[in-house]
Amino acid sequence: MTFHFPSCYHSCENDFENDFIKTQGRMFLVISVVGSSNIDIVLKVDHFTKPGETQKAIEMNVFPGGKGANQAVTVAKIGEKGCRFVTCIGNDDYSDLLIENYEKLGITGYIRVSLPTGRAFIEVDKTGQNRIIIFPGANAELKKELIDWNTLSESDILLLQNEIPFETTLECAKRFNGIVIFDPAPAQGINEEIFQYLDYLTPNEKEIEALSKDFFGEFLTVEKAAEKFLELGVKNVIVKLGDKGVLLVNKNEKKHFPTFKVKAVDTTAAGDVFNGAFAVALSEGKNPEEAVIFGTAAAAISVTRLGAQSSIPAREEVEAFLKNL
Repeated sequence: MTFHFPSCYHSCENDFENDFIKTQGRMFLVISVVGSSNIDIVLKVDHFTKPGETQKAIEMNVFPGGKGANQAVTVAKIGEKGCRFVTCIGNDDYSDLLIENYEKLGITGYIRVSLPTGRAFIEVDKTGQNRIIIFPGANAELKKELIDWNTLSESDILLLQNEIPFETTLECAKRFNGIVIFDPAPAQGINEEIFQYLDYLTPNEKEIEALSKDFFGEFLTVEKAAEKFLELGVKNVIVKLGDKGVLLVNKNEKKHFPTFKVKAVDTTAAGDVFNGAFAVALSEGKNPEEAVIFGTAAAAISVTRLGAQSSIPAREEVEAFLKNL
């Protein structure tokens, strides 16, 4: 099979070609996710609650969530090859809700453990911005000894986040031979060693600021921070800037992609939707610039809806969105 790069592909071509060769030249690459599963308790509020303040929530909803699960569901809904998802699910009633959702979407690979399912407690204000507190629960049990390395090695693209033990995430990045995409959220407890194994580091603006202060002692600008992570071995840095768009930085270029103008209702899973859709686009032979645009479109649709996985668009919606621009 011969792969032809799209005509609009420019300065990232060599890096992408190497990635494509590394993944055995198949046109549709297989995606796996290793990460968290949560139940999201979402409270819609007038404003973020201040210290010492009590306010009444306008609305409360319960949704399936977790950064790993959000990315896996995005891959399953938007991609054509399903998704293998290595995650730990608890022993409570909420676990049945998660499993039912995964099985409906053809997502496989979850592991039952004897702990409560992870929780995320989320405030969403009237502008659609959010604040999140995570209780790890079963996610804390996803140790590297539980990973089926032979099965994982059958995939070509691996999506990682930081809501499970970091030692597991690091081991996955180190041992995986395909394309590794790491979303460093939450931006805590991360070891510098992981950066040398990453094809894509995808923080948001707050996360790259926090990581820069941890690893470099200062934060000057998003661009300068991204360049410093390239020096640590990351091949590409993609910074999700919310309503200011997306910045792609690698050794060949720095390119800003504007966001699509939509009315935000809830931004909770926007970054996860971006990552999942970005991975799907790469798996189908799109170059990184095209994949960023595709991921940005999927994320833009998601913020117009309440909830995490409930906000993830279908493939047809993303294509229609891009077609009607």
